[in-house]
Amino acid sequence: MSVASEVAMAFIINCMGGIVMVVSLIVLGVFIIRLYFLKISKQNEKKILENGGKEYGVANSKRITILHILFYMMCIIEAIVRKTEFDIYGIIGVILIGFSLFMLYTVSNLLKGIWTIKLMLVNNHQYNDHWLFRTVKHPNYFLNITPELIGIALLCHAKLTAIVVLPLYAIVMYIRIKEEERLLKEVIIPNTKNLNI
Repeated sequence: MSVASEVAMAFIINCMGGIVMVVSLIVLGVFIIRLYFLKISKQNEKKILENGGKEYGVANSKRITILHILFYMMCIIEAIVRKTEFDIYGIIGVILIGFSLFMLYTVSNLLKGIWTIKLMLVNNHQYNDHWLFRTVKHPNYFLNITPELIGIALLCHAKLTAIVVLPLYAIVMYIRIKEEERLLKEVIIPNTKNLNI
């Protein structure tokens, strides 16, 4: 990094409130990582549909997307308004965010070409019998999204956002999990049993 860019960065941080800027940059960084995984999801979605797969729960997927973006925006606004300090809550938040991103990478890597943000099944979808999926039902929701949202709320000290948006997010996630459970029972498990016969 050049001296000029270091001076410019120091000036921006001082002008934007130092710690609040760092918190906002962390959230922005997580959002950019999320966009990278969105790109992977879009590529997988296209291949799934081209090969006869199908999307389920379209309306609920839209609700999840809207709430996720709203959550990020409201957390950053709260961090700026509250002039958030980077304290023990922020440290716990960063740890949760780091764990959630590791789990996002792990789950997407285990599912490879069938991992999507949307609820989609490939033609003749099979159950992934990896120990993670046997041990934790819906690891993407419970080990990725949940710690991510809690981590960002803690990092930003976004109490209002957590109180208002998290219950709504819990409702749409409950609907998504019920949709997945139904597909597991009615489509994925029977496909897997038929393959093993």
